[in-house]
Amino acid sequence: MKYFDLFADGAGESHWNDLDVALAEKTFAPPAEAIEISETAPATGMLFLRLRAGWDEPIHPTPVIQSLICLRGAVRVTASDGTTRDIGPGDVWRMADTHGKGHHTRVTSEDDFECVIVQHPTPE
Repeated sequence: MKYFDLFADGAGESHWNDLDVALAEKTFAPPAEAIEISETAPATGMLFLRLRAGWDEPIHPTPVIQSLICLRGAVRVTASDGTTRDIGPGDVWRMADTHGKGHHTRVTSEDDFECVIVQHPTPE
């Protein structure tokens, strides 16, 4: 399993990392058998979001660190360094570019883009 990680460096330039999810076999829901599972990530909230087909936003940083799970549709996200990722159903995008130049998002599908967003606490 992988996810797309968008972050801002000290100069405010946003960049992509493609990260692997570390899984380990653990007992999660006894008496069910052990399953492969990741570590728990702390969360502060969850919301659903829809971007209408054709939506094209100005460049901006994310307001909080959050993870987006695409349910339907597709977007192309461009980091301020010019690199892009296409996010579609089943993709996970972690947004951590809370400062600096930010990113640009454009709906590329004919359908609306629908997702779940899980917000994370700000690191101390």
